[in-house]
Formats: sequence, C-alpha cells, structure tokens
Amino acid sequence: MARFVRRTALAVAAALLAAGCSGGSSGDGKGGGASGTARPSAGSSTTTDAKALPSSLTSQKLDWGRCKAAPDASPPGSDWQCATLKVPLDWSKPDGRTIGLALIRSKARGDNRIGSLLFNFGGPGGSGIATMPSYAANTSLLRERYDLVSWDPRGVGASEGVRCRSDKALQTAEAVDATPDTPAEERAYLQDAASFARGCEKDAGELLAHVSTTDTARDMDLMRQVLGDTELHYFGISYGTQLGGVYAHLFPKNVGRLVLDAVVDPSADAVGHAENQARGFQRALDNYLSATGQDPEQGSQRIADLLERMDSDPLPTSSGRKLTQALAFTGIVLPLYGEDSWPTLTSALKTAEQGDGSELLALADGYNDRDASGHYGTAAHSRRVISCLDNKPRPTLARAKKLLPEFEKISPVFGPFLGWDTVGWCHDWPVAGQSDTPEVSAPGAAPVLVVGNTGDPATPYEGARKMADELGKGVGVELTWKGEGHGAYASGSDCVTSTVNAYLLRGTVPRDGKVCA
Repeated sequence: MARFVRRTALAVAAALLAAGCSGGSSGDGKGGGASGTARPSAGSSTTTDAKALPSSLTSQKLDWGRCKAAPDASPPGSDWQCATLKVPLDWSKPDGRTIGLALIRSKARGDNRIGSLLFNFGGPGGSGIATMPSYAANTSLLRERYDLVSWDPRGVGASEGVRCRSDKALQTAEAVDATPDTPAEERAYLQDAASFARGCEKDAGELLAHVSTTDTARDMDLMRQVLGDTELHYFGISYGTQLGGVYAHLFPKNVGRLVLDAVVDPSADAVGHAENQARGFQRALDNYLSATGQDPEQGSQRIADLLERMDSDPLPTSSGRKLTQALAFTGIVLPLYGEDSWPTLTSALKTAEQGDGSELLALADGYNDRDASGHYGTAAHSRRVISCLDNKPRPTLARAKKLLPEFEKISPVFGPFLGWDTVGWCHDWPVAGQSDTPEVSAPGAAPVLVVGNTGDPATPYEGARKMADELGKGVGVELTWKGEGHGAYASGSDCVTSTVNAYLLRGTVPRDGKVCA
C-alpha cells in the first residue's frame, strides 16, 4: 500500500461540511427499495478458529484502569479507561508466546446498551489509544448505546510499537532524493530504503512476520469474545476498511454492524494503490485549484515546476532546515485531506514561490509527526512494517522506471513520487509479503455499510463500489457522499451522519447506492 493512506481521524474531523441528501431515502436512513434491517446483535456462533483457542486467551479478564499508555487521553475525571489484551504472537501457535495489545474504552452512557463498537482509524499504523477520545466528539449518539473501544494494533504505539530509525537518522534521510535522476541518486535512494528495512528487522525481531492485517483481524475476534460480544460491531476508516473487510471474510458469521468509511480498493495491488492515490490527490488538487479560481492544468504544472526547482535547490526556512523536494511534496499532500485546510495550502505555496519554504516545511512536519524538538512519531514505521507484510508484489527498479511515464501522465505533481515509491517502499524487505490483494468476500455475513466520498484524495471514491461488490451481493451496501476530504462520517453531513447512525443504532440498512449531496 502506498505511503499516504493514513491521516484519517484528523483529516476526517477537519472536513466540516454542511450537506443535503439525495438519492432514495430520508435523513433518518429509512429508505425504500432494498432497505432492510441488519441482523440483530444476538445469537452468532463462533468460528472454528475461535473454538480452538486456549481458555487462557478466551477467558482472560481485562483490568480496566487509568490510561497510562496515553495520559493525555485520560485526564482527571475522564471516563476513558485502558487495559491490555493478551493475543498470540503467532496465530498458527495459539498456545505459544503472547504479546499485549493496548485497549481504550468509554462505557455506554445510556441504559439500552447494544454492545461494544470497535474503531480503527487507519494507517496502517494509526494509534487508537491516541485518537479515540478526540474522535468520540463526533459520536455523541453512539456513546449512549455502545461502549466505544479502540486499540493500538500489533506493531503500533503501545502494542509492541516498532521504531525502525532514530530521530537523527530520520532527519538525515530527508536529504535523500525521492525522485532519483541519476544512477548515483538511484543507489542512494535504494540504500536508504534497505537501511530502513534493516532497522525495522532489528527493532521488531520475530514480530516483523506477525503484524499483517490478517493477524490483526484475528486479534479483533478474540477482542470480541473477551469483551463479551456475540457479534463484532465495528467502524473502520481508511486502512481500517481493509481491516474490516478482511475480518468479514475470516469471520462472516460473527459480523454484526460494520461501517467502512473512506474505503481502500480491495482489488488493487501495491502498484494499483499508488496509481489510485496519484489519481485521488490529483483530483483533490484540481478541485482545490478550481475552487480558488485557477485553471487546474496550469496550476498543477506551476506546482510541478516549483517542485522540480527544489530538486536541485531546496528552499531555506526560518528554522535553518532546508525544504527539500520530498518535504515540499509531503507538505502539499497534507492540506488536501480536508477542504478547510485549502487556505493553508494557498498561503504555503505562495510563500514557497517567493523563496521561503517555512510554511510547507511546517505542514510536512505535521504529516511526519515531527515536533518542535525534532522528535518523530512512529506511525510511519508501523505503517511500513504492516503494509510490506501484507503486500506480496515488490516491483523492481526496472519495473518502477517503466511505470513512471504512466504515473506522470496520471499526475504531474504526485505521479513521480508515488511511482518511485512502488520500488522504495518495501525494497530489500526481510519478510515476504502475504498476498497480491486482500480477500474480503464474506458470503453469509450481515449487511456491511460501505461509505464512499467522491472527493476523497487518499482512498478514491471508486474503491467503495469495488469493496461493496467484493464483499458480495446482499452484504456490501454502498452509501455515497458528494464532498471533499478523507472520509464522510465526520464531515458534518447530516445525511451521512443520520444514515450511519440509523444503521448502527437501529440496524436500518439504507438502499444500496444511496447518495448524500
């Protein structure tokens, strides 16, 4: 998976757009046609995998208490609690070594509790411990009926989180050309990628082979059992949609009410994801340029020219660091995740064109989780170890170079970077990838609500229909929002919010193909 499927919760929460509703059903989600009711939360049988687990796992009692893993998420008087769940390191050896997963929850506030509602905020590599309390502001009605639960997946944050490189080495690597033009730059690019891979292997050890999406889906089903739920109710955003689809495939009889928002295309391999993102970000950039009175083609070429100049001549910044071409690219990516950030992009591009890279550098640092002291977060490390284990295809240098013209045709701004990323992301990775594409077919599962956004840059809208189709007839139900930004539920659309809430709270399944405008 390409590197830019990740800024989910922050970007979704930022896209505060008021919207109307069209396409079949009323705002409460009670539509005609193929509408129906999701299977009630009772009576599901466990899978063979679950029955085979030792009681030391299935009967464990969670010791909920103050959130030490993320103290800011649990201020005095907060109703957020944390606990640690034991899961097998290797799911093929459930009686073997275990690792701990950090969980966070807020118990249902009302009397008519449905069960637990698990959230995954994407990445892969996003921390549920850090994100859940802030995202919960968008879920006031859900908090009445569900225990809101999230977690740091294996290899992430407080759950055996992986750190592949020191802060100093990360800053040094910013000087590596991410769009090599010479044999020497190509060697440096691939050597840096190989060095990162070695750092991941050294830090993660045996865990490196056990952080796949399939592993985490199995963790989720154990989590369901330990939490006392007969079915899994789940809200997945961005990469979390892939995780939800894989769960539905592995445990179709345990599917309760699943919402997949900002949907990853399950039919795309690693190269296909990179191409999808080049199209998605170019589409978002075109929409931004049009909205600000600029011709999309001319505006894109102007930005591409700016990036080209920085390839050999990085811009100075007020911090004393240089704004490299790669950092500038990352700085442009971030504000495209939410329409409310477009004015920030306008200002940053203007100052960069005037020779000052400070604003774009600040945006890049925000995306890269770099604070003012020079400390970097590890989400990017976790994202890489998970996605490289998931993805079997490992394009060679020769293939990547052959693909570049097509990437540049898709997007003069984003194409070159994402094209080179296909070879650099998992170059010389020490563990083989597991599959070409994720398996998400889920015959017999309850209806799954698949929410797509026509202006989504990181997970383009077309992926929602493909996910709904691959889940299977009668399982995947698509809801479309005609908006901008990454994700739809926290967009401010009353239509989307009421439709999703009706599904999660009452089991009301909207007509497949419903549109909120």
